[in-house]
Amino acid sequence: MAVSSDSMLQKVFAKSPTFDSNKKVLGKSVGISGGVISCNERKLKSEDKIAVKASAEAGLKGLKSYEVNLDLGFDVVAQRELREKGFLGIRKTKLVCTIGPACCSLEDLERLAMGGMNVARLNMCHNTREWHRDVIRKIKKLNEEKGFFVSVMIDTEGSLIHVVDHGAPSSIKAEEGSVWVFTAKKFEGSRPFTVLANYEGFSEGIMVGDELVIDGGMAKFEVVERMGNDLRCKCTDPGLFLPRAKLSFWRDGKLSYHGLPTLSIKDWADVDFGVSEGVDFIALSFVNDANSVKNLKNYLSTKSSKSIRVLAKIETLESLQKLEEIVEASDGIMVARGDLGVEVPLEQIPTVQEDLTRLCRQLNKPVIIASQLLESMVECPTPTRAEVADVSEAVRQYADALMLSGESAIGLHGQKALSVLQMVSSRMELWSHEENRQSALHNSQLGDTLSDCIAEEICNCAVQMANNLGVDAIFVYTKHGEMASLLSRNRPYPPIFAFTSDSNAWMALNLQWGVIPLLVDLSDDMEANISKTIDLIRTNGMIKEGDAVLLVSDLTPTHATSTTFQSIQVKTIV
Repeated sequence: MAVSSDSMLQKVFAKSPTFDSNKKVLGKSVGISGGVISCNERKLKSEDKIAVKASAEAGLKGLKSYEVNLDLGFDVVAQRELREKGFLGIRKTKLVCTIGPACCSLEDLERLAMGGMNVARLNMCHNTREWHRDVIRKIKKLNEEKGFFVSVMIDTEGSLIHVVDHGAPSSIKAEEGSVWVFTAKKFEGSRPFTVLANYEGFSEGIMVGDELVIDGGMAKFEVVERMGNDLRCKCTDPGLFLPRAKLSFWRDGKLSYHGLPTLSIKDWADVDFGVSEGVDFIALSFVNDANSVKNLKNYLSTKSSKSIRVLAKIETLESLQKLEEIVEASDGIMVARGDLGVEVPLEQIPTVQEDLTRLCRQLNKPVIIASQLLESMVECPTPTRAEVADVSEAVRQYADALMLSGESAIGLHGQKALSVLQMVSSRMELWSHEENRQSALHNSQLGDTLSDCIAEEICNCAVQMANNLGVDAIFVYTKHGEMASLLSRNRPYPPIFAFTSDSNAWMALNLQWGVIPLLVDLSDDMEANISKTIDLIRTNGMIKEGDAVLLVSDLTPTHATSTTFQSIQVKTIV
């Protein structure tokens, strides 16, 4: 592939040649092994009927001005960050905030959005559907009127046993040695040392001597007496009872209660609510196998014209035993470390997190690291140094997103907690770049068909080109977001600007590492798309003379005869 300023598009037919390491592009050596693109115009067999277009251009002259009124869907926060820090300073790790009573006003939501919130999570365990509807509509209003780009996720409650009432309006302390009665019988008012559970059969199969764990270890009790369907329990490990705390029973180091379905009747009603409100993601709690994920996705396909993504929450031992099939069936994963830490020995949680993060990247599924990232900031204005190290490790592992739970929902310092995630993420990403850590990443092949393999190899090579050439950004023009996702999988140094005309893909890409999704009306004229989008971004002051961008496309012109029509170009702005 010749590199020149006057060659616009030169066709290259190649399967596995390498870049000539003696060549230099944009002043930097190019060296990619096992790639698809070549600097020497080595050719593939024509019978493959694959036309992979590749070109590099040293100058971009005379860009036409277009009279366009396109809503790029460009998040005002990303615009600000781009202007202040430049392309390579944009944060790539996405941030998820759980919305609760501490941050549900329009003003609080706007501050979170301005602070970098990419996804707002609503936990259907808490509050009424009317409350959730109000929050969703506030977020959509901010997106429409203020130029934010915040996706909405609902989190199903799951068929779990939890506290309905524990005799106090908020949290209550369980002291060591105190004796409590756990019951499902409803009663008026509140009774001291009495806990009302939500499920009538909560005590079935429970024996004297079993251990009752509150919220993954916030407090522990021993069952000392069965009284019909009620349980009399003695506190063995003091701690806090939070509103709607989760209950789990253990015997000999194993859960002593099983059999509840993944989705309860209430969960199905919550799913219908999410469909009616047009949410972007549904996080499925207590997933134990791939079937529950598939069932929900099938149900959504019949209920919603919008493509709602389903995330599986990994929080049980059973889910770890069927991990790969669950990841493959889902659209993404949430590592719920709090509940997972109840069923898995504490010392194994770090390796489980790292292995799961790596698996998700290999299978090209976004992964959210959740639970207790900055737990101390529920009450304290600054995190512990250990919490900062925990957040840094998740970023170092290239997790797609980090999530605040109680820190934002009920905490006193939600804005500060979000700011900590933002600062730590940005600093760790910069360190990874300085240490050239991305070069150590290796991906296994995903594609089964030839066209899928071509797309995958083009994205692999595009990221290597972008890193080696030192370009400022990657622009990808994509139908449904798949190519943007494949680029993200490689964790490139420059940010990925994903232009798509698919509004579903636009919102879903908001959870992918390093991707800035932009909603545009793309045509089948690739050069017009490129000129138009670059001109728009330049007009808004977000790209300047001398910036170099690498362009990738999976758009298929209507006149194309090949099954795959993909391209890589490199342009500098003049």
